Amino acid sequence: MASLGAIVAVRSAPGLWRRLVRTAAGLWGPCQRRSYALGPAQLSLGSHSRHSLFLFSVQSPPTFGFLLDIDGVLVRGHKVIPAALEAFHKLLNPEGQLRVPVVFVTNAGNTLQQSKAQELSSLFGFKVEPDQVILSHSPLKLFSQFHGKRMLVSGQGPLVENARALGFQNVVTVDELRMAFPMLDMVDLERRPKTMPLLRNDFPALEGVLLLGEPVRWETNLQLIMDVLLSNGNPDTSLATAPYPHLPVLASNMDLLWMAEAKMPRFGHGTFLLCLETIYRKVTGKELKYEGLMGKPSILTYQYAENLIRQQAERRGWPAPIQRLYAVGDNPMSDVYGANLFHQYLQMPKRDDTEELGAGGVRKQQLSATQSCVSILVCTGVYSPRDAEPAQGREEPPFHGHRDFSFSPELLKASHIVNDVNEAVQLVFSKEGLAPRPRPARRHRGPFSTAPSTARSHPGFGSPSPLAPLRNSLPPDPVRVPAPGEEAAVAAVPGSSPPPR
Repeated sequence: MASLGAIVAVRSAPGLWRRLVRTAAGLWGPCQRRSYALGPAQLSLGSHSRHSLFLFSVQSPPTFGFLLDIDGVLVRGHKVIPAALEAFHKLLNPEGQLRVPVVFVTNAGNTLQQSKAQELSSLFGFKVEPDQVILSHSPLKLFSQFHGKRMLVSGQGPLVENARALGFQNVVTVDELRMAFPMLDMVDLERRPKTMPLLRNDFPALEGVLLLGEPVRWETNLQLIMDVLLSNGNPDTSLATAPYPHLPVLASNMDLLWMAEAKMPRFGHGTFLLCLETIYRKVTGKELKYEGLMGKPSILTYQYAENLIRQQAERRGWPAPIQRLYAVGDNPMSDVYGANLFHQYLQMPKRDDTEELGAGGVRKQQLSATQSCVSILVCTGVYSPRDAEPAQGREEPPFHGHRDFSFSPELLKASHIVNDVNEAVQLVFSKEGLAPRPRPARRHRGPFSTAPSTARSHPGFGSPSPLAPLRNSLPPDPVRVPAPGEEAAVAAVPGSSPPPR
């Protein structure tokens, strides 16, 4: 079945991609590298008076929220990006609570939701609840029709715990399958069995494959997953012809690349999926099919995030519906494409709570009040300003999206490009008429410190972004400057300490 969000699998022509990549993701030129202006008038992106930036306004209930990517936006590997500390200084009130709803949406999946929330809490100094974190596989909780099946699970980290937290109660790891049938894993000479093991006839058939993230031993996982698919779940048997359709396959995290401490991006789970798809097609002559593809840029992932934003606002007692989402990310293909795809979905007429969104009858749970999802691209991760325009005589970059997602150049245009997440928050606060907290007296200078300038939306490279009208049409929530006699709270924030590893 096609990927979630009724996305049609379309292969784009290489020539089309080469013509469009220069306009993709709003890549209109390098992010400027100037120092932050320290003066309050220079800091403001809006029309607020100077003194209003140093006053805590009496804030009306927020009508917008943030979807924040993690890797390449807040951290690089185990290092905090200093701009993220400044961003959360703006996002938190003096009591250490978020001033607007925030959900962290990452395509990582080799950890527990609780562990990721604890990690973020430790890094940024405020309480992050587990239900504020969406891992790439979190929406698999909705695929209850597969929860009772005996599934082979691939990935690393707390695989069984993650699978059970998602609702899958009968899982077999690749290592357990290899121990049951040691003759299946023959690439590593050191791990080959020295004697012929006894054949087993008590191993129940597998009923599907669950791919939660990139594994450690790719050759073992690729071989055993292929064995399961080609044998209809009985890897100790040999069938004359491979069954097709094959057993259901559920996968999360389609990122081809991701950004850690290294200078160049690292292979992601999307690269592993590409290997599996290529091997299956080469061996069988047919395409590997997915019952569900989770993680950005899947529509269901953004809808799942929208629901958590709404729940968060309700818990905080904010009565106004959340109407606008701002998605901040570093990867044009997953973050920008996904946010724009979700925005496109939000504009569809006659959306209601009965609309089917994905494979297996996954349906929308509640009527949405969200009207827009604005994409903001930062320059601290996968995207680099030098990627915007290929150098003279150099081949243009290839399309990095998953094969099951139709290629639309408009979806790759970011509404805004900024240097970092701090500028993204500053930009949104300016648009929404929300006064930021005063800046710290000094800012940390670290290995990922980029000297940012004021945020920019892309200039007109060809036609403007289809989402550009949002930048001018969002209704502001006016900042209330305290009347005479009222005290204006002014925060003094000490300088940030070096980011932990």
